[in-house]
Amino acid sequence: MSNVHYMIVEHEGGWAYKVGDVFSERYATHDEARGAAERAAAGQMLPGATEDIEFQDEAGVWHEEVSLGKDRPDTDVTG
Repeated sequence: MSNVHYMIVEHEGGWAYKVGDVFSERYATHDEARGAAERAAAGQMLPGATEDIEFQDEAGVWHEEVSLGKDRPDTDVTG
């Protein structure tokens, strides 16, 4: 199972949450950013439908997989 880490950081004169190298929108307060990150993290763990997916990797090669709706990542929020 994969892990998705949400980190609360100062961003553009306010606060945001960050997953990997991607920032959320800017929030005025740390508490607002934390609340948004906690909602996003909780949503990541909700089961969904099993679906066929296609994606392209860094080398430009396309892949096809079945994504199980119950195969959800663990999440955490820090900061």
